[in-house]
Amino acid sequence: MSRIGKLPITLPAKVTLTIDKQVVTVKGPKGELKQSIDPDISIKIEGETITVERPTEQKRHRALHGLYRSLIANMITGVTEGYVLKLEIVGVGYKAAMLGTNVLELSLGYSHPIFMGLPEEVKATTVTEKGKAPVITLESNDKQLIGQVAAKLRSLRPVEPYKGKGVRFVGEIIRRKAGKSAAKK
Repeated sequence: MSRIGKLPITLPAKVTLTIDKQVVTVKGPKGELKQSIDPDISIKIEGETITVERPTEQKRHRALHGLYRSLIANMITGVTEGYVLKLEIVGVGYKAAMLGTNVLELSLGYSHPIFMGLPEEVKATTVTEKGKAPVITLESNDKQLIGQVAAKLRSLRPVEPYKGKGVRFVGEIIRRKAGKSAAKK
């Protein structure tokens, strides 16, 4: 058995889960999420407990078993608590500002500012304090979408290992390299 797939999921009081033609819909206080499920995987709801089952021990079924259990658990967490990711922009002159509700303006050391449109499901705020790196806070109920947006932001200016400049997660540890002067000794 899959160690993750066999774990039951407890359904909170304010959340409803429905299954219609292999599409799982989860509704809660923070919104609604949908996920299509492979026809081989079965989902059983018994009161407040949800279990995901697979038909055989094939490698494909074992992989899908844990995958869909994790996706459903993440959907339930998303509609109850939501997800928050914080990114900081390290570098002299690097800035971030919100334009309207879903356009993020970034100055990342290029000759022009970068304007990034955000999906409606993702809310972003920017905080710039004197003496500290600007921080972008992303909030959403969809874990996959918020991770994709954060990855896109990081790809605009990846952290370089010599000075540590770039877009990174708050608290992320960057492995630094010594410059040329260390090699001459």
